[in-house]
Amino acid sequence: MRGLFALALGLAWPTSHASDVRTQPRRRAHVQQMAVVTVSAALDQARDELSPSTGSSLYVMGPQAMRALPLGHLTALNQVLLQAPGVVQDSFGGIHIRGNMADVQYRIDGIVIPESISGFGQTLDTRIIRSVSLLDGALPAQYGLRTAGVVSITTRSGASAPDGGTLGLTTGTGGHIQPFLDLHGHAGRWSWFATGSYLRDNRGISPPTSTHDPVHDRLWQSQGFGELNYILDRHTRIALIGGISHQNFQIPPNPGQMPQFTLSGVSNFPSIATRETQSEQTRFGALAVQGKLAHTDYQLAVGQRYSQVNYFPDPVGDLIYLGVAANVVRSSRADTLQADFSTPWGRHNILRYGIYNEFARGSQGTRAAVFPADSAGNQTSDVPFTLLESSRLIARTQSAYVQDQWNTTDRLTVNGGLRYDRIGGFIDASQLSPRLGVVYQWGSQWTLHAGYARYFTPPDSEQITQTDIALFNNTTNALPGSSNTQLAASRENYYDAGVQWISPGNALTLGVDAYYSQSSNTLDIGQFGTALIFADFNYRYGRNKGVELTANWHEGPLHAYFNLANNLARAKGIASGQYNWSPAEVNYIASHWILLDHAPRLTSSGGLAVRISGGWKASADYLFGSGLRSGFANTQRMPAYMQWNFALARAFAVPAIGRVRARVAIINAFDRPIELRNGTGLGVGIAPQYATRRELYLTLSTHF
Repeated sequence: MRGLFALALGLAWPTSHASDVRTQPRRRAHVQQMAVVTVSAALDQARDELSPSTGSSLYVMGPQAMRALPLGHLTALNQVLLQAPGVVQDSFGGIHIRGNMADVQYRIDGIVIPESISGFGQTLDTRIIRSVSLLDGALPAQYGLRTAGVVSITTRSGASAPDGGTLGLTTGTGGHIQPFLDLHGHAGRWSWFATGSYLRDNRGISPPTSTHDPVHDRLWQSQGFGELNYILDRHTRIALIGGISHQNFQIPPNPGQMPQFTLSGVSNFPSIATRETQSEQTRFGALAVQGKLAHTDYQLAVGQRYSQVNYFPDPVGDLIYLGVAANVVRSSRADTLQADFSTPWGRHNILRYGIYNEFARGSQGTRAAVFPADSAGNQTSDVPFTLLESSRLIARTQSAYVQDQWNTTDRLTVNGGLRYDRIGGFIDASQLSPRLGVVYQWGSQWTLHAGYARYFTPPDSEQITQTDIALFNNTTNALPGSSNTQLAASRENYYDAGVQWISPGNALTLGVDAYYSQSSNTLDIGQFGTALIFADFNYRYGRNKGVELTANWHEGPLHAYFNLANNLARAKGIASGQYNWSPAEVNYIASHWILLDHAPRLTSSGGLAVRISGGWKASADYLFGSGLRSGFANTQRMPAYMQWNFALARAFAVPAIGRVRARVAIINAFDRPIELRNGTGLGVGIAPQYATRRELYLTLSTHF
């Protein structure tokens, strides 16, 4: 039942209508246009039916909700998702869902997009989105491998829009400048949508200080996305999608540090003069055929994703303050095949089934300058030497699922299924996973749901680090420990239940959802070494539980929403990658349940949007977090924070240009310093990380 726990924040995308049909040729064009719109809408609905949400929690943000965000469709995707319940903000643009570290799957129009190598940037441009939904909890059998949450994006379409586009520019504090261009339209059986943007900003990533103008923190980013559709007949559509993202980051230095090592020929080099950079690029594409054969709806898709991260050290500063200056390069290419089917089975059943295959190839290379050291780690020479490390890996994934949605009565729906996943290459493992979801409609206002899911989550092949521990012995980059058990796939039992109430008239929606999970070989990721690139590791056991409250009000010109989430995520025993920590910390975690660094106890989000007379639209939203974990074995907590954002928008008629839309937005309006990390905690890295200070933006755009 797709409405379950969906805070339906958006309205349907408006359909354009031709206004001049006085001549016969134009009437034919109008009829053909409306036929294309009708067929595309029917195929969109059929595609949605391939992906059920029975028994899980679904949070939807539609076009109206996207426009109500302070930066509108220029809001970064991670900031959009932070408005959903249970989503936690981390440094460098990271998000976590329901106490899980990363473990998020992204789908575009039902097509799985494999993960990119972790970095700072956002791969997907929010302007491609018509609506976005977050599916979590006890997922149906169709969803696997990445199970903390499924971010499902429905793209904007040229089939229901007139030929033309949007041209705009956003400027703001900190040297922010972002021109963007959208193009859309349709002709005959063809329809298309494309978007591109360029961004330059003096504040690219989370700096180690709370200053308004961090040193050496510029960002250059270019992004593009395109979708081309061809309607073969009234039951079949061919779609080609593709996207690219290229980003270059300066990494801000941590000022006031004391030198730890001496370098020949260098007598004075302050830490604020350190200059490190990182470049990231991602390209993806997919060709899909979607349609109906007899009574069966289907979508078949082949795709490919390439991702690369390159970290460039400061050859002087990194050696003096860290004892190692390492150029790190990682790349990954994944080829995918996906097929999903939905077939009615009798009067009360819908059978859904499908497969997913992925073949990934990755490479890692490190060129590290280090100093020689004795067995105690003391530097023995001020002349560095170079060590080379490289590795390649192959990862194969095969998945298949089958599930039956049984509408036992008008009120009760049961969705049961089985999923089989197998991984090979760097790790060989498999699992058969049962799933069960139940939804009961109690009267006209109450909806109850419950679900169970067995999960199998392999490590991200993009984040697996194959380290030669002995290579750096007797150097200033020697690792803290020598033990390194092999990575393993996480296995989990997940339980979820909740209830939703809708008021008479549908203005107010209230919901509560509770979950509990038990896992073994619990996966986490951390930043180890000097490069800001993440790597997987396992805890031996994991426990995770929480409760989420949601409220949504939508009537007349006012729309408001509120989310509150409580979470307790714990783990015990480090089961792989032990060499990244000291023996004392590893021994402590072996006998103690610790809180996970990425899971604060309380988070909340909320906002409102209102239409004001005169064509003005005002909106506001906030984010609250009780603080991530820090310190030895995550025994300490970062300070709580609250961030408020505001926006005001209106359209104006400008001579010789036409209708211009203007939006003014202020982010972190009360200019509160928010320290997300202090450089301590398990796998957190070595420098503090602060969220953005107060920023002011102006966006101007016009349609053509």
